[in-house]
Amino acid sequence: MGFLPMTRREMEQQNIRQMDFVYITGDAYVDHPSFGTAIITRLLESRGYKVGIIAQPDWRDEASIREFGEPRLAFLVSAGNMDSMVNHYTVSKKRRSTDAYSPGGKMGLRPDRAVIVYGNLIRRAYKKTPVILGGIEASLRRLAHYDYWSDQVKRSVLLDSGADMISYGMGEHSIVEIAEALDSGLDIGDITFIPGTVYRAKTLDHIPDPEVLADYGTVSTDKRAYAASFLTQYRNTDPFTAKVLAEPYGSQGYVVQNPPAKPLTQQEMDDVYDLPYMRAWHPSYDDQGGIPAISEIKFSLTSNRGCFGGCNFCALTFHQGRIVQTRSHESILREARAMTQEKDFKGYIHDVGGPTADFRHPSCKKQLTKGVCTNRQCLFPEPCRNLDADHGDYVALLRKLRGLPKVKKVFIRSGIRFDYVLADRKDTFLKELVQYHISGQLRVAPEHVADRVLQCMGKPKHSVYEAFLKKYDSYNRQYGKEQYAVPYLMSSHPGCSLKEAVELAEYLRDLKYTPEQVQDFYPTPSTLSTCMYYTGLNPLDMQPVYVPRNPHEKAMQRALLQYRRPENYALVKEALIKAGREDLIGYGPKCLLHPARQSADAGKLAAAKRPKPSGEKAGRSERGKGRSAAKKKTIRNVHKKKERHS
Repeated sequence: MGFLPMTRREMEQQNIRQMDFVYITGDAYVDHPSFGTAIITRLLESRGYKVGIIAQPDWRDEASIREFGEPRLAFLVSAGNMDSMVNHYTVSKKRRSTDAYSPGGKMGLRPDRAVIVYGNLIRRAYKKTPVILGGIEASLRRLAHYDYWSDQVKRSVLLDSGADMISYGMGEHSIVEIAEALDSGLDIGDITFIPGTVYRAKTLDHIPDPEVLADYGTVSTDKRAYAASFLTQYRNTDPFTAKVLAEPYGSQGYVVQNPPAKPLTQQEMDDVYDLPYMRAWHPSYDDQGGIPAISEIKFSLTSNRGCFGGCNFCALTFHQGRIVQTRSHESILREARAMTQEKDFKGYIHDVGGPTADFRHPSCKKQLTKGVCTNRQCLFPEPCRNLDADHGDYVALLRKLRGLPKVKKVFIRSGIRFDYVLADRKDTFLKELVQYHISGQLRVAPEHVADRVLQCMGKPKHSVYEAFLKKYDSYNRQYGKEQYAVPYLMSSHPGCSLKEAVELAEYLRDLKYTPEQVQDFYPTPSTLSTCMYYTGLNPLDMQPVYVPRNPHEKAMQRALLQYRRPENYALVKEALIKAGREDLIGYGPKCLLHPARQSADAGKLAAAKRPKPSGEKAGRSERGKGRSAAKKKTIRNVHKKKERHS
C-alpha cells in the first residue's frame, strides 16, 4: 500500500483509467489521520472508489485541475485543515509569513477564500461535473455568515463557489452516502436527503416541515435579524433534534441545510483510524523540507472528537458537534505500537486527546439516543446535575500507554477542562496527571479573570480556576514536583472593556507573571462570540454586549497583558488613564507603571545610540560585566519565582 495518486503518471502506474473522485485541497498532501483529506480519501478508497489528490493547485491556471481529467462521479473540494483566511492573516489582518501546511512552510500556495476560488476554477473547466465542498472552511460558511476580513455578512459559499453541495461537519457518514447515491446513477440535483449536507433548491415543496430563516437580504443589513438567525442555527446543530433549515436568496431560491450526520459509533471511529495511512507527507515534498504541520501530530494520538465544553469563541459546536465520540483502547494501542516502531520515535507520545483531552464519553447517558440539550450547556455556567464526570476510562487508557515497550513518557498537550476535572469527585486523574503526564508546564485556558467577560465567553467563573490551581499545587507538593500551570489568556473578547482588561493586568501583577504571547480575540466564522462581535448583541438573550472593535483600544488591551514591556509603556499609560485607574501609575507595590520609567528607558536608548568617546573600548568594563551578570542572575531568580506563582 502506498500514497494515493497525485499525478497522472502515478495514476497510470496504478493502472487507473479514470478517477471516481478527484480531491482538491489547499494543503499539501499528508497521509495522516490528523488531516481531513487523508481520512476522506482513504475512506472512499476502502469502499472501492478510485481517488486522486490535487494538492495546492495553481488557481490561476485552469490546467492545474485537469491533471486526472474529468472524474466519473465528482470533484471534492477543501481549503485544508484551516480556514484559508485564518491561515493567511493574523487577527490584525496582517499577512502571515509562513504556512505550516505547505512544503517548507512556504506561504502563498493557496488562494484567499480557497473553496470559492477552487470551485469556480473547476466550474470553468467542467461545466456539469458535480462539485462537493467539505472541510472546515466550507462547513463554517455553509449559510450566511459574518466575514471578519471584509467586515460584512457574506452569502453561503455554496452559491459563491458554483458548487452543488456541501458536506459539513465530520464528513465520514455523508461522503459515503453521497458516493453511493452518485454511483447508483442519481443526479446530484436529486440528492437532497443526506444528513450532514447543504444543497440548493428552487422551492421547499419536497420538505415536510422546514425551519425557514430570515432571507439573506435581511440578515446582511439587520444585525438583530442576523443574531436571531444565528441562534436558530446554533440550536439546530444536534443530529437528533435539528430541523431542516432553509435560507432564502430571492430569485436564486434557497440554500437548504439538512440536520447533521449522526455521530460515529466506536467501531466506525476505529475503522476510520485503522485505514492504511502512510503517516507521512508525500515523498514529492522531501526536497522542499517536508510539511511542518506534521511535527506537531506525528507522535500524537487522537482518542476522541466532539466537545461539550461549549466555549462561545470556539467553532466546534458547528463543526464536530457537542456529542463526544471515542476510539476503543485497542484501536489507540494499535496505533501507539506502530508509532513506537518508527525510526525517529524517541520514546515520547506527545499527546493523547482531541478537542478536549479528558473527554472520553458523552457528558450524559441520554445524548447518544436523544441528543444534547438545546437550551442549556453541560458545564456552563455550572456543571449540569446530569453530568457524568468520570475520568476512569481515560486513566485506564493512559496507564496502558505508559506500559508499552519503548514508551518513556506520555504527555497530555491538547488541553483539559479544569472545571470538568473538579467535577470528578475522584481525584485519580489529577493525581496521575501531576505524576506522569506533564512536561514541566500544564497549559490551561481560564481565558480571563473578570466574571463578566467569562460569562460572554461561556467559561466558568474565575473562582473555579482558582480552586483548580489550589488542588493542582497541593498535588505537586505532595509528589515533590516542580510543575507550573501556564494560563492561556485572551484580550478584547466581546464584553471586555478597558476596566476588565485592567483587572486582568492586576491579576498578572499579583501572579508575578508576564505572558510571552497574548491571544487577541479572532472573530472566525460561525461562533457565538463572532456573532456578538458583529451585532453587539448576545444572541442567547438579545441583550447588548460591549465590543472592543477599535484597533487602538484592542492594542491597549493587549498591551495591558504585557504591561512590563518598555515598548508598551505609552499604550498602558493611556489605557490606565482612560479607565480612570491613575492610581496604578506610581511607585506603590500595586502600581503597574512607574512615572519615571518611560523617561529612563528613553535615556538608555539615547545613550546607546550616542557615539562612544575616543579610546573607550567597545566591550563593557569589568565592573559593568559584574553588574550585568548579577542582573541576569536576579532575572533568572525572578523568572523562577514567577513560574512558581503561575
